Amino acid sequence: MKDNLIMRKTFDFSVKITGLVMLLRMKKETIISKQLLRSATSIGANVTEASAALTRKEFILKMSIASNEARESAYWL
Repeated sequence: MKDNLIMRKTFDFSVKITGLVMLLRMKKETIISKQLLRSATSIGANVTEASAALTRKEFILKMSIASNEARESAYWL
């Protein structure tokens, strides 16, 4: 992962969002925090899947899903 900038950044983002969600839940906010956690951690998961894609079409699909999840995360933030 250390040589793949996108994978590293999406992983770091997931870790930071997880910390934010923990703070939100301590303040009894659960509805938005659940959606934020799902969408934000999905970005890195899809980028990781894309890196192991067998075809160009599969790579594009996974990266498109990651992009959509990033937009959703921005919305929840």
